[in-house]
Amino acid sequence: MKQFIARIAASVLALSAVAGPPAAAQTAAVSQAAAKPAAQGDAPHSWIDPLTGHRIVRITKQAGSQSLYFHQNPYTPQGDMMVITTPDGIAKVRLRDWKLMPLVNDRDAELLFTGRKTRTAYFSKPASGGGTTIFGVDIDSGKIRRIATLAEGSIGSINADETLLLGQWAERNPPLQPGGDMQKHGDPAYAAKGPDGQPLSYAEAKEVRLDQRLEARIPMEIFTIDIRTGERKVVIASTDWLNHVQSSPTDPGLIMYCHEGPWHKVDRIWTIRTDGTGNTRVHTRSMNMEIAGHEFFSPDGKWIWYDLQTPRGEDFWLAGFEIATGKRRWYHVERNQWSVHYYQSPDMTRFSGDGGDSEMVAHAPDGKYLYLFTPKDIPDVAGIHADNAADLISPGTLQPEKIVDMRNHDYKLEPNITFTPDGKWIVFRGNMEGEAHVYAAELAPAAEAAR
Repeated sequence: MKQFIARIAASVLALSAVAGPPAAAQTAAVSQAAAKPAAQGDAPHSWIDPLTGHRIVRITKQAGSQSLYFHQNPYTPQGDMMVITTPDGIAKVRLRDWKLMPLVNDRDAELLFTGRKTRTAYFSKPASGGGTTIFGVDIDSGKIRRIATLAEGSIGSINADETLLLGQWAERNPPLQPGGDMQKHGDPAYAAKGPDGQPLSYAEAKEVRLDQRLEARIPMEIFTIDIRTGERKVVIASTDWLNHVQSSPTDPGLIMYCHEGPWHKVDRIWTIRTDGTGNTRVHTRSMNMEIAGHEFFSPDGKWIWYDLQTPRGEDFWLAGFEIATGKRRWYHVERNQWSVHYYQSPDMTRFSGDGGDSEMVAHAPDGKYLYLFTPKDIPDVAGIHADNAADLISPGTLQPEKIVDMRNHDYKLEPNITFTPDGKWIVFRGNMEGEAHVYAAELAPAAEAAR
């Protein structure tokens, strides 16, 4: 998902809430296919992963299709439909049978997210006179409404009751990689030299470019736009690099955002109210080279979860912060199970992880899998508690299960797992067949699901 860095001068029209008929989120059995995918061009619709025993479904037919970034909601409130990007525009997917149908036939349409209250998918397009226009499309009827025209700027989220758009602005937007080409997945082809004059790895070169952007101290703002009135309000302004804006899935007035840059340098994760009050740092570093990031809300909006490393690249945790109480839970993660992104199941009993390759921060020798994690708390021995146990971090471990073999996947395209609303499948991006497609994997093993 592109990050949003430009100024808005908005003229906003009211958006009427469009609620479609409720529909149960169900999964349908898919036909038994080959034990592994065939070559690109004749790949079966579904197969059983020979390593994990889980069914994989390739949802898309057009190469270059992608699902949304992991914390951008792609599902309808009723849990029956999902929206994705295709080379032709935007498509909807019926979850009970994975039927894909066009929704917006416009190659310039950039899918943003779906609403949590109405059956609306939001997208942006370049405006004819310059700038950007934000639209909403009814997922059932295909009817499109114009929401706002932005002279400059982009929108990154919408709040829980779909009354406020959330965006960010930067005075200027220098390229992260000066003169660099773009990879197919949209990131720069990072390259830089270290202090010794020798070329750095892709990952280290990216850190250099992120630090240069941070140190440019470009004025930025996070702002809201009231969909009903068109009023623009600045939530926070800074010369720090503000990024990764998210709205709480349940609290219409709560925002999470990050201070972007090298993770071991910045205090990354923050929350703030839409009126600009309550600016709160979620995690405070306690050792040099400690990093925290790729933060996301729990489905009920009560917790914030994030990747924590103490220190970077050595010891790995999935860390949680309870917003109301400040309580913390840390689940230890083994090196090979470290993941670029984690996410939480709708019933909040399990987590997903999308793995990573050996060049990433964990340098995992065998980490290219999609995982399902079951958290396990570490209890007090013999029921004996420290006097201040309630004030301490609650530790635990994650019990892993491999769901998808990703050893043929290029991790420059991050899988960005989400759970389907019924919690029975994960949806992800993949290029293990050569080109980018959208896939689903059934969490119950195929043999068990067939019973």
